[in-house]
Formats: sequence, C-alpha cells, structure tokens
Amino acid sequence: MAEKVLMKGNEALAEAAIRAGCKYFFGYPITPQTELAAYMAKRMPKIGGTYLQAESEIAAINMVYGASAAGVRVMTSSSSPGVSLKSEGISYMIGADLPALIINVQRGGPGLGGIQPSQADYWMATRATGHGDGHVIVFAPSTVQEMADLVALAFELGDRYRTPVMILADGLLGQMMEPVALPEPLAAEDLPKKPWAINGHRNERPHNTVNSLFLVAQELEDSITHRWMRYEQIKVQEQRAETYLVEDAEFVIVAYGAASRIARSAVNKARSEGIRAGLLRPVTLWPYPTAALEATIEQTRAYLVTEFSMGQMVEDVRLAINGRRPVNFFAHTGGIVPTPDEVAEALRRVASGEDVQLVPVHSRLTRPTGGAL
Repeated sequence: MAEKVLMKGNEALAEAAIRAGCKYFFGYPITPQTELAAYMAKRMPKIGGTYLQAESEIAAINMVYGASAAGVRVMTSSSSPGVSLKSEGISYMIGADLPALIINVQRGGPGLGGIQPSQADYWMATRATGHGDGHVIVFAPSTVQEMADLVALAFELGDRYRTPVMILADGLLGQMMEPVALPEPLAAEDLPKKPWAINGHRNERPHNTVNSLFLVAQELEDSITHRWMRYEQIKVQEQRAETYLVEDAEFVIVAYGAASRIARSAVNKARSEGIRAGLLRPVTLWPYPTAALEATIEQTRAYLVTEFSMGQMVEDVRLAINGRRPVNFFAHTGGIVPTPDEVAEALRRVASGEDVQLVPVHSRLTRPTGGAL
C-alpha cells in the first residue's frame, strides 16, 4: 500500500494529474482553486512539462484545445466564474471530440458571488457546459483521496470516449487537508496512442484534422448523432454511485460532494433515533446514476436531497423517481454550508410525513426598497 501524505485537496488534484501523465497545464488564478495552479507552476518545470498562466480564462481553454489536438494529456482548473468564461472553448472541444481534464472548485454565485464553497454550478456542468448539443463527463468527489483517485479515471475516460471530463469539487474540498495515498506515476509508454491527433503524419498516414465547424447541416447532424451514440454508451457503462445504509432504509438522503459528508453524519444521527435512514451519493453527475436510485425505490418511503444551492441536482432526482415517491429538499446557498443537525432535523420532518421544500431564509432578510423588486 502506498504511504499516505497529508495534502490539501487542490494540491492532490494537481499531483494526481502529473502522475497520470499530464505534462501540460494552462490556467488563470481564481480563489478557491489557486493552490492547484501554484502547485503546477512549481512542479511542471521539474518534470519537463509546461505550465503557462494565460492572460485570461478564455485564452487558457483555447490553449488546452490546441494541446489536446496534438494528442497530449492536458488540464486546466478554475472556479465558477472562470469556468463560465471557458464554456465557449469547452463547447469547441466537445464539437472536435477532444479529451481534457477540467477542474471546477466551485464558489458562490451568480456573478462574482463569494469565495465560500458552493454547489451552484451543477446545471452548468451537467446541462450547459457549452452551447450546442453536447455533454462532458462530470465527477463529484467527496474526499481528498477521491479527488486524487478520480483524476486518473477522468483522463482514462476522456481518452476512451474522446470527450472533456470535469471534476466538480468545491471550495471546502479544495481547501481541506486529508491523508492521501497517491498512485505510482504512469510511464509515458503506457499512455494511450491517439492516431487521430495532429502531431505530424511523418508520411505514415493521411493528414488529420481537428475541427468543430460543419457548414453542411447534414454533416453537422451526422457528427452530433455519432457523438450521442457514444453518450448512450457512457450512460450504460459509466454511472457511478456510493450507498451507505440503504439496504433497509425507509428514508434516503441524496447528496454529492462535500454535502454528502454532512448527510452521512445526519444519517448516523437519524439511525441513533430509530429512523431507518440511508445515503445515496452520486459519484458521476453526468451520466447521472439513475440505476442506483432505481435500486433503492422499492423499500424507500421518501427521499431528501441536500446540496449547497437553491436546488439543482434535486431536479435529476425528481426525474429519476418520476413521481413514484416524495422527493424533499433542504439546502443553504451562497456559501453557507448546512450543518448535520439541520439536515437531521429536515430528515425527522420527512420521516414524520411532512413535505419539506426548504431553503432557510435569514431572519434579517428584508425586501429591497426603492425599486421594482
């Protein structure tokens, strides 16, 4: 077993990427992910890699596009508003079938919002990473160890399916420190071959092109259709979820990322009070682990979704449950992290038969004056 080292989440992401064969990083600083870029700035020159702080997030994602087109493993990282700026370039990469790793260490929004942890980028990650008909694979780690573990898997699946992959973390996970067992570095000869790359044909093959522009409508439709056939394969093969005490659970909390850590404590508290509670934690947010949810529905009386947003993942749970069981919701947003006691109280109310659809409102909140609102 590899020796464990104490690492901050952001730094574990960076080191795991290096060990997975990534030698190219292009980014731009933004809190709360700046330590990741700083770590890459220190490490990349020592391994013969390239670190470049671009002039903007837009420039950074287009550099990622170019490096990926050349066939190398490449990554970028940012936080919520920075990923918004990258969305056009991500769409170009989807349209050109280019793999890359994109890290989003979420902060509160919309706009500049705040620098506290958030999960309000769920829709952006799973629904509208960029314009057009497209998806990226989205992973949601809940520990620093899992952040490191998912990096290697993200690169592997990105290469296998020729698609960008996003790790959707948040400021809490990015900033916390936990023991991590890091993987052995991947040898260069073990990296997958990419015969589609534009890295010089050496008169051994026809010229390759990498492009997302199709001026003939039928060609564009054909390209999208082939990509969606690949998406259907991803949905079947790559759904991932973790369950905790769901075997006999009458009430199941659904939570991902840092919120799932809080939910687990709430489940333990509920169990100590005689409430048969369990936890389902999606590891992939796209594809959403509908099969894991389906496996819980027979014995579950009601679900409770908790997340750091006004309610985004809850819509995917409602779609999967399709009205067959009540789906309740409890959350804070704007950088406020729910406490285990708050989630446990919401669970008690669900168990007593209440319909809980609650985002707490601060007692000092008043309506704005002097305007239409």
